[in-house]
Amino acid sequence: MLDKYFKISERGSTVGREVRGGIVTFFTMAYIVALNPLIIGLAKDGDGKFLGGGDAPNLALVAAATALIAGVLTILMGVVGNYPLALATGLGLNTFVAVGIASKMSWADAMGLVVLEGLIITVLVLTGFRTAVFRAVPAQLKIAISVGIGLFIALIGLVDAGFVRRTGSGPVPVTLGDNGTLVGWPIIIFALGLFLMITMMVKKVKGALLIGIAVATAAAIAVESAFKIGPNFIAPDKVNPKGWGLNVPSIPSDVIATPNFGLLGHFSLFGSFSRISVVAAILIVFTLLLSDFFDTVGTVTAIGHEAGLIDSKGDIPNNDRILLVDSLAAVAGGAGSISSNTSYIESASGVGEGARTGLASVVTGILFLLTTFLAPLVAVIPYEAATPALVIVGFLMMTQIKGIDWADYGIAIPAFLTIILMPFTYNISVGIGAGFVSHVVIRLVQGRRKEVHPLLMLVSVLFMVYFLASPINTWIG
Repeated sequence: MLDKYFKISERGSTVGREVRGGIVTFFTMAYIVALNPLIIGLAKDGDGKFLGGGDAPNLALVAAATALIAGVLTILMGVVGNYPLALATGLGLNTFVAVGIASKMSWADAMGLVVLEGLIITVLVLTGFRTAVFRAVPAQLKIAISVGIGLFIALIGLVDAGFVRRTGSGPVPVTLGDNGTLVGWPIIIFALGLFLMITMMVKKVKGALLIGIAVATAAAIAVESAFKIGPNFIAPDKVNPKGWGLNVPSIPSDVIATPNFGLLGHFSLFGSFSRISVVAAILIVFTLLLSDFFDTVGTVTAIGHEAGLIDSKGDIPNNDRILLVDSLAAVAGGAGSISSNTSYIESASGVGEGARTGLASVVTGILFLLTTFLAPLVAVIPYEAATPALVIVGFLMMTQIKGIDWADYGIAIPAFLTIILMPFTYNISVGIGAGFVSHVVIRLVQGRRKEVHPLLMLVSVLFMVYFLASPINTWIG
């Protein structure tokens, strides 16, 4: 029955290979259950509240919802799309939601925009318009967006670990460690985790990021137990530069607990429109849609090539179903209050182990569901143990830069602006907007207007309105 439904033999695989591939995929991306709470669970919204509406972070709550949504959507991808592709909260997207959206409104309003984006992209799939949107943006600008997000993620990792810190005064905004010096055991834990992950990646060890987080956390617990370091933040006017940046690691009283899914359903679909301008809300939705869309197309195509599932015409089996599930994942992520869910390129690790069908995704999804009972473990992970994974993911996304033609200024300059402005402004949409606008302007100057898609021209105009919102509002007022 399994063989017939998933076409296992037809695709040259076996049940054993599918199960093994599904397990490997889980271990290469399960780190998101630990990282997503660190990214969105510790950020305050525009009302000064943490995700879930409280005055204090609840990382276990975020972890449980993250694992649940990932499990359900990955199983759905396997059953409906029959593709060896796993889904979970998108790295980069969750950062954008936490830093660029929730900080301007409530968490419910921010998640409402994520749901709205998911609904729009679902309609685009059902109408076939998604292909037109994809073709509007030059392929190399899509690469630049991914690279820029990678650098942004790496910077966040370095800052959260305390490896890079604000100076607080002087012309230089950031510096190495504490006034140019690396101090304290937490930095050693960060370095341990980073080099351990690098070593395992070089040795092609499956689950390198997850293993690195686990080992670094264990080391952090041992160090805290021996030296009683304490937290970095003590009071508004008192900071311990040698302390832990997140929580003080310690052995949890409970390892397994009944998961709390209290985050589910906490979103306001149009609440954001009362907090920010309509133009700003539209641009946020477009930015989410753009990232979701292009990440998915690239991931699905890459997995298809590696698995040998691309036909002679370059088509992917069940392409419409795959894109539909991915679009619904964005809706589910917002509805679950854990940010947009999207396809993971880490699925390629499972394909490397032999996965060729959706059965592998079903296995991965089941493992995610089991993880919901281990949410209390997330609360003991300090920044310094988890943030090395952000640096590694940033590196992986950076490797795509070789696909940009640096000899063509019409692409190279917009790509450069896209890449550098994301981390330098701490804003993903600014980088995307600068890339689009500069690309359109340069092509017009070069007399190559026909190479600019009308949809990209329209989006660039919207970004110009976004950048000039303040003087426009002053002029109108």
